[in-house]
Amino acid sequence: MSYRKTDSYSPPQDFSSVIQTCSANIQKITQNTAQIKSMVNQLGTKQDTSELQDKLQQLQHYTNQLAKETNKHLKDLGSFPMPHSPSEQRQQKIQRERLMNDFSAALNNFQAVQRRAADKEKESVARARAGSRLSFEDGAHDEQLVSFDNNDDFGQTMAQKEEVAITEEDLELIKERETNIRQLESDILDVNQIFKDLAVMIHDQGDMIDSIEANVENAEVHVERGAEQLQRAAYYQQKSRKKMCILAMVCSVVIVILGVIIWASTK
Repeated sequence: MSYRKTDSYSPPQDFSSVIQTCSANIQKITQNTAQIKSMVNQLGTKQDTSELQDKLQQLQHYTNQLAKETNKHLKDLGSFPMPHSPSEQRQQKIQRERLMNDFSAALNNFQAVQRRAADKEKESVARARAGSRLSFEDGAHDEQLVSFDNNDDFGQTMAQKEEVAITEEDLELIKERETNIRQLESDILDVNQIFKDLAVMIHDQGDMIDSIEANVENAEVHVERGAEQLQRAAYYQQKSRKKMCILAMVCSVVIVILGVIIWASTK
């Protein structure tokens, strides 16, 4: 079984394409985790073969590479310029939050399966070593019953038994399992680092969103203040107009009265 290599990392083109790539990777990580879990359940059973070991190791390592690639893409999302529209800014924020939550959940499941696989491998190594020691101790005990009267022969037999107690097949099995354990532990450390990077990104995005929302709130405050000032100006303008109308009416009345007085005095 072969898997696509993710070593060749290409820089992002635009925000939407990175979002799509991350979503596809997260979905693939989830699917691979389910397959890995099924394979891990077969470890230590009759289905535990070298072929299963190879497939498990390849799939696990490939999924780990996918996680690292997705982590890089999520970091790249922060390098894109923010859109001017507040609605677009909020939309991008929602998309990033959803991706980070999905990625965190996928990583948790993947790491749990990794730890389970490492535990299974350690159990297999322990069984192989215990079986070898047990076969050696049984053979040594039988030899002791036969040769208890000759200590030199018994000591020589013990040394010979110890040399062949662990067969070449056992050694190969133990070496293979220990190599898998080391690789799993290394990949688990990689996932731990991704979790740390994810926490930093979530924190940074929180600060960025707070800043955006603060700017929006400030804009709203300025708009509200401007509206209040316009209302006050309209009120004062209306009040001034009323005063002008009243003054005009008073002037008109005074002029009429003066006119009547002048007309009466001349007559």
